[in-house]
Amino acid sequence: MAESPLFSASGVPSTEMQQHIINIAEKLRQSLESKLESESREKLTTYVEQGFNALTARMAAGIPESVRQQMLQAVIDETLGFGPIEPLLNDDSVTEVMVNNSQQVYVERGGKIFLSEVRFLDDEHVVRVIERIIRPLGRTIDRRWPLVDARLPDGSRVNAVIPPCAVDGPNITIRKFSKKKLSVEDLIRFNSLSPAMAEFLKACVVSRLNIVVSGGTGSGKTTLLNVLSGYIPNDERIVTIEDAAELQLHQEHVVRLETKPPEPTDPQGRSVAIRDLVINSLRMRPERIIVGECRGGEALDMLQAMNTGHDGSLTTIHANTPRDTISRLETLVLMAGLDLPINVVRKQIVSAINLIVQQARLRDGSRKVTNITEVQGLEGETVILQDILSFEDQGEQDGKVMGRFRPSGVRPSFMPQLKQHGFDLPAYIFMDKESSIIGGHRR
Repeated sequence: MAESPLFSASGVPSTEMQQHIINIAEKLRQSLESKLESESREKLTTYVEQGFNALTARMAAGIPESVRQQMLQAVIDETLGFGPIEPLLNDDSVTEVMVNNSQQVYVERGGKIFLSEVRFLDDEHVVRVIERIIRPLGRTIDRRWPLVDARLPDGSRVNAVIPPCAVDGPNITIRKFSKKKLSVEDLIRFNSLSPAMAEFLKACVVSRLNIVVSGGTGSGKTTLLNVLSGYIPNDERIVTIEDAAELQLHQEHVVRLETKPPEPTDPQGRSVAIRDLVINSLRMRPERIIVGECRGGEALDMLQAMNTGHDGSLTTIHANTPRDTISRLETLVLMAGLDLPINVVRKQIVSAINLIVQQARLRDGSRKVTNITEVQGLEGETVILQDILSFEDQGEQDGKVMGRFRPSGVRPSFMPQLKQHGFDLPAYIFMDKESSIIGGHRR
């Protein structure tokens, strides 16, 4: 597209044009206020187009049609969408949008971060978009509580911070969800895990093992948790618990719970935390409990649930290795406020957790399952961990991390439980005879 003084080659409006677009959009939003929540997006788009044509009729003669179409799309995005970042949210190649301030917007593509040309008009413009995101969820943000977690209609995760906590201006971080729910076949095609890993994990989920998915920020924990939850039989009652509802389960018998921040008008500042929901879920006759992420004292309640008949539960945790996962769980349990001896905490952990699935984002931006590790028990005061399957990093080639998914040669101690549920896994899953070079050739 040819560049004009009003729009860049990539379609980003100039400051003057952006102000004009916002002015038109504000007039249209006021006229459509009664219809914004009741009419379909298609009808609203038609109303916006009609209003745009009426408001720009005088200036239409002096504007090229291509520029006019760009203006119309920008007005639609500003009126019905999320302003300047709407094109990024509609771009399937973008996996994350990071607004650092009104003049700096980064995106993640293919695991790499790039500075985009997108700009907001000013800080107030960013705040208006934040409010547009959180308003349908009944959440608020102001100087008294300048932080908020939310989600977009498609389930994408949103975090926003405004001054005084945001020193350089309001910021937004959006972790996008794929429009197409990823399947285990997709993860195998992306080389995120091997077919043997997938087969083994399916057996573990169906056989009601308690599993923790661990990894760093942006490593793909929630995506993997979604895939694993897809193995849960359709006739089991599932309760999901999250800060912002993100999980996309296909089963019918699912109850979704979400935390509630304190109301600004509530003098007592009452909120509903993950821990409250975990405790409440035990009264809901769950056959499976899925906690989106353990990050506080709810870890103790989750472990106790796993130890008292709620087998097959799943959760995620921030940790860089399986060993770090154990240490992190110990810390989180102590955050529950109970003065428990550390050896009691470790006994709770080894009694509750069967498997740790470690997910990582590698240096080339790819995401892989790097370890599937069994929690075998305690030896003295040390938690015994045993890798069942792992990814072996073998360097780089053409900017891609090379390696292979390697069995450890050790069968897990819970094999009898898998057999009781009808899984007689073949020996090749656990024997290191031959593995594929990921990104290269079989060696």
